Amino acid sequence: MCGRFVGFRPLKDLMNYFPIDVANIEVTENFNVAPTQEILAITRHDEKNHLERLHWGFVPFWAKDTTVGSRMINARSETVATKPSFRTAFKNRRCLILADGFYEWAGKAGNKQPMFLTLPDGKPFAFAGLWETWDNQGKEPIPYRSATILTREASASVMPIHNRMPVILQPKAFDLWLDRKNQDVRLLQDLLHKQIYTRLKSVPVSNQVNSVKVNRPGNIKPVEIK
Repeated sequence: MCGRFVGFRPLKDLMNYFPIDVANIEVTENFNVAPTQEILAITRHDEKNHLERLHWGFVPFWAKDTTVGSRMINARSETVATKPSFRTAFKNRRCLILADGFYEWAGKAGNKQPMFLTLPDGKPFAFAGLWETWDNQGKEPIPYRSATILTREASASVMPIHNRMPVILQPKAFDLWLDRKNQDVRLLQDLLHKQIYTRLKSVPVSNQVNSVKVNRPGNIKPVEIK
């Protein structure tokens, strides 16, 4: 799964790493991104890739309110094409969720060690995501836009920490994933299985990251395990 992550790159760096055509938002660093917070995502509209802010936690258009989003921060890639909550978005509203790393907790309950996971080269990356717009059947003047991160079975480098991991797309998959004309479920599932990063680096970090209130660069500094 993926329950917390990190994003600290300035906009000029994101523009170099990702296919962004339009970016009319302010980009700020966050060393402890938590569910329901706003996250940076790339969506495609009018044949252009827009960098925008979405709430983390998927809220289906038919939901009674937005509270359901806190329980839908992740979607299993194995079933996303058929699960009622996600199948329409999987065909029509896919996005790239930008990050520099994510946290996962290793060990047994009561004595879990937070770990910070990144690509081996330390470069930023994109989770495969889905997005949705909720406006309470037209009753809300400002639509609530939300997203979820797709997950998969953990790779060999992540399995010692957790049995699930987020789907991290390789750059060559970006265009097909964002292409709203691409509704080929088999092709999309192929991207999620073959055009991804699976080898990650992990380091132990301070248990202060357990609190969402602790948001500082020191969160990702490696610590010695006693």
